[in-house]
Amino acid sequence: MSLDQRSDDVDQTRSRGSIDSQTIGDRVTATERGVAPDSKEDTRDSQLGESALPEDRLAEAAERDAEKAISDNWHEDPRNPRLWPGHRKWAAATIVSAYTFVSPLASSMMAPGLPEVALGYHITNSTVVALTLSIFLLAYAVGPLFLSPLSEVYGRTWTLHISNIFFLIFNLATAWAPNVTALIIFRFLAGLGGSAPLAIGAGSIGDLFAERDRAIAMSLFSLGPLLGPVIGPIAGGFITQSIGYHWVFRIISIASGVVGCFGIIFLRETYAPVLRRKYGYPELLPAGPVSQVLLVNLIRPLELLTRSMICFMLSLYMAVIYGFLYLLFVTFPTLFSEVYGWGPGVAGLAYLGPGVGFLVATVGGSKIMNSTYIKLSEKNGGKGKPEYRIPSMFIGSVLVPIGLFWYGWSAQARLHFMMPIVGAGIFGAGMMFSFMPIQLYLVDAFTYAASAVAAATLIRSAFGFAFPLFGDRLFATLGTGGGNSLLAGISIVVGIPFPLFVFYKGEEMRARNPLNR
Repeated sequence: MSLDQRSDDVDQTRSRGSIDSQTIGDRVTATERGVAPDSKEDTRDSQLGESALPEDRLAEAAERDAEKAISDNWHEDPRNPRLWPGHRKWAAATIVSAYTFVSPLASSMMAPGLPEVALGYHITNSTVVALTLSIFLLAYAVGPLFLSPLSEVYGRTWTLHISNIFFLIFNLATAWAPNVTALIIFRFLAGLGGSAPLAIGAGSIGDLFAERDRAIAMSLFSLGPLLGPVIGPIAGGFITQSIGYHWVFRIISIASGVVGCFGIIFLRETYAPVLRRKYGYPELLPAGPVSQVLLVNLIRPLELLTRSMICFMLSLYMAVIYGFLYLLFVTFPTLFSEVYGWGPGVAGLAYLGPGVGFLVATVGGSKIMNSTYIKLSEKNGGKGKPEYRIPSMFIGSVLVPIGLFWYGWSAQARLHFMMPIVGAGIFGAGMMFSFMPIQLYLVDAFTYAASAVAAATLIRSAFGFAFPLFGDRLFATLGTGGGNSLLAGISIVVGIPFPLFVFYKGEEMRARNPLNR
């Protein structure tokens, strides 16, 4: 049977439900007014008796039958991204992950060049110098508030493409900024464009892969927000040392242009509601004016943070350790340049510590998550739950404070340079073991996955923006060891109870919240 024939059947089902509802409604109205129905209607009423459904229930029954038929059609439709061939799915996931890598790369790539930026723009205030770097992350907090709703109305793919063009243009503008004010404004606008893949990308992965299959794809996607800020300073250090910090922004623009070309050619829409509207599935016609739909979607990330305790707790934990990462980045240039005597280019190699930790945890963590999810699902009669993603977070909750203690005290004691790098690597592995299950949980547990991820991105980016602004004062007051001990203590306070609570109480809380699946 063709798709058009199936749609006709659905329309006929709706029509029959509507006719039956009107007939019963007329009889009920006549009886209430004391008008005797004719004998034909009398016979029909006696046959129906007390088993006759009220008008609204008949209409609802017809609606459910129609929606089930439409849903069955969509699950068999080859245009459904879940039914794409494997190579097409992975091509889409790779392009989305590439977008998600290039943008965070720009967030930290100028870090080794901050002394040159301060000199070139005559900046004497250390907070303003830090602001030129971290303002990018403030845009990460703002962008998802409107980009995520746009993606759920107009589709993920074109939101990604247009935002990437915006990102490219303002990175180029940053390279020629005439003064520090323009530099900060252009960095913020570039960050707005760059926030799209962080807000939308996890939803795209969820569009493409079923729950049991998406752990590896989500691991690939999760590498971007963590590996980008690590590779950025390494590349930025050598670029600044050889051809100047202005070229940092130009090279980022070139990279985003290359990824954008591949994206426009090969990436197609993945968001099911947009595709179903496009292909004429009648139950998904726009429910009201676009402005109204956008407004509803605009407030949804904030609603998730304020009305879903699970979303708030997981987002807060992610934000805390993300802020810690950028606090470490504040100490790297001083530690490895002044204490160990490394130049700007070589000092950037210290960022490989957390980078290696990310990679190791990605390979090991995705396998652990997959096997744990499958085993727990089998024990539950083959039925998976979002909470089965959480156990691998326990590994991250232990590794994060260990890495912070190791890094802080080995750096303060001025041990061999490999010791703080190893500590940073342990911290990086702990971050990845925490980030991957949180991202997967948000996609699995919430009906509007992009909005849930946008909510997490909002609070995470706000912390990433704010923490470096007080990093110098923190470590000047407490020292590298004391400062990192404080961070480790905070990570224990939020990192141990939050995952335990979600694992044991998450399903119960989801059942009471209409925002969850």
